[in-house]
Amino acid sequence: MEHASLFENLKFCSICRGSLPLDYTDDLCPMCKENQLFSRVKEYIRANDVTEYQVAEHFDIPRRLVKRWIVEGRIEYKEDEERLDTLHCEKCGVAITFGHLCQKCYREMYNLERAGFGTFQEGSEKDKMRFLEKQNSED
Repeated sequence: MEHASLFENLKFCSICRGSLPLDYTDDLCPMCKENQLFSRVKEYIRANDVTEYQVAEHFDIPRRLVKRWIVEGRIEYKEDEERLDTLHCEKCGVAITFGHLCQKCYREMYNLERAGFGTFQEGSEKDKMRFLEKQNSED
């Protein structure tokens, strides 16, 4: 009596090695596909002065995905007083460029002296976006 290998009937993501259904047609799981897409979007934003609409159109993705990345703080609107009308702090209502809370409310909520938010770029055009770099904790 021959025993089949335990992993013989399984398929795995080629990046994270997570299990996939046997009838799944791609080599990457949905999360790894999104991470690869985000990497391409990040490079596109760095290389071009674009809006969320242009990003969605260029990559043929839903604008709500770009919005989700903004809310998650992975990308943000460049500072422009005319543009800061899309997102508002959930606590105080002030206009923000990414996330759920403004810097003041974030610091108060987490009792921080200084929140680790990215710095804004001055003099940018309306609706333009940028990728957020992680700040060095020694700043």
